[in-house]
Order: sequence, then structure tokens, then C-alpha cells
Amino acid sequence: MSSELLAESITDLQYFLAQCRASVDAELDRLVPAEDIRPESVHQAIRWSLFAGGKRFRPALLLAVGRTFGATTDSLLRTACAFEMIHTYSLIHDDLPSMDDDELRRGRPTCHIRFGEATATLAGDALQALAFQTIADDWQLPAETRVRVVSELARGAGTPVGMVAGQARDLEAESRDVDGDELESIHQLKTGALIVSAARSGAIIAGAEDALNSVTDYAAGLGLLFQITDDLLDVTATAQDLGKTPGKDARAQKATYPALYGVEAARQRAVSVYEQTCHALDGLQQPTTLLQEIARFILQRNA
Repeated sequence: MSSELLAESITDLQYFLAQCRASVDAELDRLVPAEDIRPESVHQAIRWSLFAGGKRFRPALLLAVGRTFGATTDSLLRTACAFEMIHTYSLIHDDLPSMDDDELRRGRPTCHIRFGEATATLAGDALQALAFQTIADDWQLPAETRVRVVSELARGAGTPVGMVAGQARDLEAESRDVDGDELESIHQLKTGALIVSAARSGAIIAGAEDALNSVTDYAAGLGLLFQITDDLLDVTATAQDLGKTPGKDARAQKATYPALYGVEAARQRAVSVYEQTCHALDGLQQPTTLLQEIARFILQRNA
């Protein structure tokens, strides 16, 4: 791809991501209780974390997959918001002293630093419940579709093959030797599972049953790529770049790709995963340029 075409595709993707962020933020603002509704402290904490300037990657992926297979934005939007609610709840809980004990998230104090541990815990709990309610109450979708999407979200977020399982295994792996297979398994659960569920949900809403296997393989690669680049950024980026505390993985002796393989080998692994991720789309009949550019965007986070 020439530099001119690459610049054009990146510009198009940035425009798409900006559109997604604006649509998701507007819908989240409508769905989440206002700060002056009791209990005010919980709703203030939710909004502090939810509207802190996140990338909205999981909603954007869901929207991209759904639109690739012909679904309308209106039919996808509430489910996209539900995935962002689950992601934000996980960040709130991940930052707690009992977990990663972080004081900075998205460039400002974490939820428990701003509102206290108890309120932060409740804010995460409330977001988790609201996510499932958001899908269940989406009357634009047939009941059968809502049930399937709720199941996808629960599987991606929970145990034994979801985000919570990955977080548990990540904590268990601290301060001990982990080989490459175990590291990849942890990341497939902790980061990849929710990304896979988001992509699959977009395809399910679009009625793209024949494409589910390809979408699953693509999203699994995307989730692994996301975590490898996240591990690299923790080593190479500043707090200003990240919006969170860098170097915390090394201090906690967490299993990461740079720790296991070194920075350069981790970068090479990211390129390899990127190529495999794009290859998973080869069998699809629909145009997949947008999905490929999302993978490229993730790869270039550590460039």
C-alpha cells in the first residue's frame, strides 16, 4: 500500500472512530442516570469513569463488524454501549487496591481515588447490571437476538472463558515464571474474550451466521494484538501518552510479552499476529477494508 493510500485509509478510520465515539457517548449519556439522581455519589462515580475520554474501541469494533454485514447503526448502538459499560466497570475494579492498585486512569485520578473504594466498587457493580439491562430493554432487536447477545456479553465478561477468568489467572501468575503458551492463554481471556464477544455480537445482530467463525478468528487475533501492544506501551510510553501509570506491570512482576521475550521480539510477535488477524478475513465475501484498518490501527499503537 502506498503512503498516500495508507494516509487516506487511516484518515477514513479516524473519521469512523470519531463518529462511533460521538454516537456512543451520546447514547451512554442518555442511558446512564444523571449525577443528581440518588444515590448521587454512585452516579457521579459512574460518569467520572465512563466519560473520562476512552477510545470506545469495543463499541467501535462491534459497530464495524455489524455494519460490514449490513446492520444499521441504530440496531447496534445500545449493545455497543453495553460493552463499553462492562469494559468501564472492569477498569474501575481493576484499579482498586485489592487488584492493581492504580491511581491514574485516562489521565486523571482513578475512581476509587476520587470517590473512595466503596463507591467505586458500587459504581462498577451498577455498570455491570446496567449493561445487561441495556440489551434486554432494546426493543429494536428480536427477543431471540437479545438473548444471544446477552449470552455473548456474559461469556466474554465472566468465567470460565471470559475476562474475569483471565484477570484471576493474571493475578495468580504474578511473581512466578510463565511460558509463552500460558501467557497467550491469559491474554486471550483477560483482554481477548470481551473483544471477541463484541465482534460476534455485531455479526449476530446483522444476521451473519455464516461469517461467525471468521469473525471469531479475526477478533481473537485482534484481542491478542491489542494486549501485546498494551504490554509494549507499558514499557515504552510515558504517563502522559498512556493516561495511566506506566511500568506498573514490571513493578508487579506481571507476565507480559516484553518481560518474557524482550521488546523487539514482542514487536515482531505483534506484526505476526496482525498478519494472522487480517488473514482470518480472507474467506468473507463482504468488503473488509474497515476491519483490516482497525487491526493496523492497533498494531501501530506501539510504532
